[in-house]
Amino acid sequence: MSRLEALMAELCPDGVEVKELSQVLTIKNGKDYKGFDKGNIPVYGTGGIMTYIDHAAFEKPSVLIPRKGSIDKLYYVDVPFWTVDTIFYTDINTDIIEPKYVFYYLQAQHLERLNTAGGVPSLTQAVLNSVKIPLPPLQVQGEIVRILDNFTELTAELTAELTAELSAQKKQYEYYRNKLLTFGDEVEWRTLSDVCENISSGNNKSKSDSGEFPVYGSTGIIAYSDSYKFCEELLLIARVGANAGFVHRATGQYDVSDNTLIVKPKESYDQSFAYYQLLNMKLNNLAVGGGQPLITAGKLKQIKIPIPPIPEQARIVAILDRFDTLCNDLTSGLPAEITARQQQYEYYRDQLLTFKACLPAGQAGPANKQVGRTDGQEVSE
Repeated sequence: MSRLEALMAELCPDGVEVKELSQVLTIKNGKDYKGFDKGNIPVYGTGGIMTYIDHAAFEKPSVLIPRKGSIDKLYYVDVPFWTVDTIFYTDINTDIIEPKYVFYYLQAQHLERLNTAGGVPSLTQAVLNSVKIPLPPLQVQGEIVRILDNFTELTAELTAELTAELSAQKKQYEYYRNKLLTFGDEVEWRTLSDVCENISSGNNKSKSDSGEFPVYGSTGIIAYSDSYKFCEELLLIARVGANAGFVHRATGQYDVSDNTLIVKPKESYDQSFAYYQLLNMKLNNLAVGGGQPLITAGKLKQIKIPIPPIPEQARIVAILDRFDTLCNDLTSGLPAEITARQQQYEYYRDQLLTFKACLPAGQAGPANKQVGRTDGQEVSE
């Protein structure tokens, strides 16, 4: 028997009380901070810490609940803080409930389901006050918090390790790609226009989400069309905007938007080699213009690039294809692993926060009710 099970058996064998949130804490509004000087007190908004000032609105542990916007993002704060008017803070009755227990429980309730607005997501005090929360003894709450703190720490460590592994693999790939694509005077250098049949802009302006054929834009498919203009693999380069210089490939039957350049290499310039070479050149450095970065076909045509013999191009492509496959496997596999671990954490969290509810003395009703599941309601078993 685990420590938690032992505590439950000893302290609440017949179930736990269920209270409304208003019975265990007081929800308070945030307000403007701009009249204060800079300091070391964090100011919280819906998105997290906004700035630091020299005055605190509250100094005890609290759970912050967004009132507008990203209402699914809760914060647990155990240092003095200030909140703006888009986020509530809570004054928690610590005689009967642990602040961090409240945090974990409300986190499991997915409060975004209580949205009361049609436009910007919103929560009201009235809605939040009526949320039901199981109230096991403080020792039980403390043990649940200890377990979930450990789970949270382990999940964060694993996520950091997997993210670092992905970053390291990408850096290794970029290092070898750069090494393989670096040449000197031993090969011929020519302008991009010399080794390409065509470098021009697309002209499709469709913004439709219906149609049989994809329309490629700066970073991939951005619309659909009832007709296509191309039916061969071509290289595409984002021409304008924040993604200017981004290189990708298009295949099948498709069209290309007017914010994207089309590059078609000649036979002497292997298509895949051209892709890796352009990718490695960081073409975003060619963009001009501050507000709306732009790369022109004329500028692209003038770039001088090394052109090794076709057999050498093929050898390099074979190596980089293997690296690319490995990186893509990691790019899809590691985030999936991170998601799986997070889902595992949420599953165990929900299990820990599900209790048998006991009825108040003298009140009749069905036995074996449970409370604490993610719908926040009692469930008959």
